[in-house]
Amino acid sequence: KRLVVVLRTILPTLESFGEIQVSAEVRAKLLTISAASIDRLLAAERNRLRLKGRSRTKPGTLLKHQIPIRTFADWDEQEPGFFEIDLVAHDGGDASGDFCQTLTITDVDTGWVDLHGLKNKAQRWTHAALEYARRELPIPIKGIDTDNGSEFINHHLLSYCTDHGITFTRGRPYRKNDTCFVEQKNGHVVRRAVGYLRYDSDAQLAALDAVYRPLCLLVNFFYPSVKLVQKVRSGSKVRRIYDEPQTPYHRMLASQSVRDAVKARLKQQYTTLNPVALKRELTRLTEHLLQVPGAKSTPPARPSNR
Repeated sequence: KRLVVVLRTILPTLESFGEIQVSAEVRAKLLTISAASIDRLLAAERNRLRLKGRSRTKPGTLLKHQIPIRTFADWDEQEPGFFEIDLVAHDGGDASGDFCQTLTITDVDTGWVDLHGLKNKAQRWTHAALEYARRELPIPIKGIDTDNGSEFINHHLLSYCTDHGITFTRGRPYRKNDTCFVEQKNGHVVRRAVGYLRYDSDAQLAALDAVYRPLCLLVNFFYPSVKLVQKVRSGSKVRRIYDEPQTPYHRMLASQSVRDAVKARLKQQYTTLNPVALKRELTRLTEHLLQVPGAKSTPPARPSNR
């Protein structure tokens, strides 16, 4: 269902950048193909590429399970500006020493994603990345929702939210469904791009941040997602109803809460983006990341003869 939307929006873009040339007949088929036909034609390829480990995160009731720490505005997941944030650890299965982290910032309403590589999970790096995101995001941060990690639940972040009038809430301990939106992005965006290896050197951190620049542009402007609209119970069965797939960019444009000046800037940026060029850049940077040596992979220095 999402690929149908991708085809209808991305085909004219690829043609304008000269990335693809198709006949009128093929173009008409691509623009009218159904989701069922796509599933049937790509079934074998999807099975070949299916990951062994799949995310088990399921959407939960966001508002019901939150414990407010400090509230300046009512949390409204139907309005852009309320973000879930979380850290992804790149320890490669070895939790000893310092290793890189990824700060994932996800807007609940639109699905807009912002990613930042951190040297470790120290409060100073988390707060610095959050401040940078606050200046660079297309919409103001009205609220943040976190887990109970010490990198978030501390006086520094509480003071930061107090100074900037940001609603600060946290989920229940050991209940990942309370922050299901960002947990989903951790798996489908971060892990799919950079995997589960250990990254612990400054060079790997720089390479990690470089990967996230084209990745965020692709996810926000070209990758559609669906949102749960309603649950209908029929006896013991629950049927979930989703909205039409849209990219975070198109959800921003459709929102009445986003200022016209912001929408104009996003439209201008969209016209300059070539998704195929971004994918090539992402592939190149990801391959480079895998070649960068980490701190633990660096050969130890020879002992001095003195």
